[in-house]
This record gives sequence, C-alpha cells and structure tokens, in this order.
Amino acid sequence: MSGTLLSFDFGTKSIGVAIGQRITGTARPLTALKANNGNPDWTQIERLIKEWQPDEVIVGLPLNMDGTEQPLTARARTFANRVHGRFGVAVTLHDERLSTVEARAGLFENGGFRALNKGSVDSASAVVILESYFEQHA
Repeated sequence: MSGTLLSFDFGTKSIGVAIGQRITGTARPLTALKANNGNPDWTQIERLIKEWQPDEVIVGLPLNMDGTEQPLTARARTFANRVHGRFGVAVTLHDERLSTVEARAGLFENGGFRALNKGSVDSASAVVILESYFEQHA
C-alpha cells in the first residue's frame, strides 16, 4: 500500500509533525506547532492536511513503560478524535514509548546540544513515531 501519512507527537505545549511515505517506510520532520494546554491552532493543522492530503494520520499514544495509561494518554486520544472529527481523515493511535529518547539521541548525534531545541525534538519524535508505525505495519 502506497500513500502519504502525517504524524503528530502530541504534547500540551508543542505538537511535533512529520510526513512520510508508506512505500518507502521513511519519514521526515515538518514542524512543531505551539499548543496551549494541548489545544493547537486548528487552522495550522488544517493547512497541513490540505497541503499534504494524507491517506492516514498517526498520533503518538503516550503510555507508561509498563503499557499502562498516563494522564496524557486520554488527552492524546481526544486530540486524535478531534483531528478525525474536524477533517474526516483516518486517524490511528500508535504507541510512542521512548520516541522522545530516540529522537533526542539522533539529534544529539548529528548536531550536539545545539540541535536539541524543543521544536526539533518534537518533530523528530513525530518521525520516530511514524517510522515505528511503518516497521510494525509493513
């Protein structure tokens, strides 16, 4: 199955965004959107969806290391439901455990501490989430 996928790394202050192709199984960072207590500027998300026309949207699902839910889990589910409800796109939740750790390690390896700004980490986390999704759904 070929297709374009958009992924979001949901957070209360920032939401990382990445774009990827199912056919290559790769993703790249796009941006990090500011959020106010988890509420994004929906016009920015609408612009991204119109520009990229994804076949599916992947939203990272924050879980504790033992797989149990945490307070942010429900908020990420709500965000995913709102994306689906507002834009009518297929939305899938995907386990994001350790995505931020992996993103930080990759950024540091390629650019040192200067590469570790919040927006870069969030969008890199969205890349990790999407590529992990591709690996599990190849």
